[in-house]
Amino acid sequence: ACLVGSEMCIRDRSRPPQLVKLLADAEDALAEGRLEDAESLCRAAILSGEQLAEAHFLLGEALRDQGRLDEAEGAFRSVILSFDGPVAADAWAALATVLLQELRWEECRKATNRALREAPDNPEAAWVRGILRERRGDNHGALRDFSRAWRIDPVSFPMPIPLSDELVDAVVSECLMELHPTLRDYLSNVPVLLEEFPSEALLRQYEPPIGPTQILGYFSGTSIAERSLENPWSSLPAAIVIFRTNLQRFSRDRKELVEELRTTLFHEVGHFLGLSESDLEERGLD
Repeated sequence: ACLVGSEMCIRDRSRPPQLVKLLADAEDALAEGRLEDAESLCRAAILSGEQLAEAHFLLGEALRDQGRLDEAEGAFRSVILSFDGPVAADAWAALATVLLQELRWEECRKATNRALREAPDNPEAAWVRGILRERRGDNHGALRDFSRAWRIDPVSFPMPIPLSDELVDAVVSECLMELHPTLRDYLSNVPVLLEEFPSEALLRQYEPPIGPTQILGYFSGTSIAERSLENPWSSLPAAIVIFRTNLQRFSRDRKELVEELRTTLFHEVGHFLGLSESDLEERGLD
């Protein structure tokens, strides 16, 4: 397996066998979600003293997937500073995903453009640029970028599945009918709102801030468990918000889209009832 767009192959047999095995094992661990193992293997390869772009790149991916974004940024920048050619373009694109998650919009735009300038067929960079354009309201430009990423790598970057207002209404009505009548009465004054994507203000309410593609829904207001006559603020209107573009990207077909919409809705209803994230995870609503 090679890095996307790179001429450098992880299983290059001209290298010492132990390094070939370290990098191959690191790549396999990353693909299997064994992120700490992947990190350890990459660090072992780097300690060999060889100039291995792949080791730094895979380390960055392992750190990014663990949520250690500052360290991931350093790993990707080390590739950019030390190596030229396609592998640098891959690193620019991967860096753009880190900057996107950190809401560093302008730096993300520059990294994305640099990646596409060096490798116009980089699907990750095209996808990130689509996200940025979508948030600016350039839906046609975003669709071109998403289509471009899909044509190059349809497995990693599937096209979004359309989520219509009518489908949302139908699924919400169906889900509400599955609830106990008493709970439906409680929810009668809680509107379910459909928004295109989360605002930056909402993303920054989390610590650390949550990435713009990582949140599917949101409960706004005070849960039933927290309401109190002594606190007038707790009686302010509540709402459940569903983010269309993120749900569309999260699903690979209409059946999965409907299931994710149902799960998201019940997840936010759980927050309305006062359930914590761990409570929801135990109920399969994470």
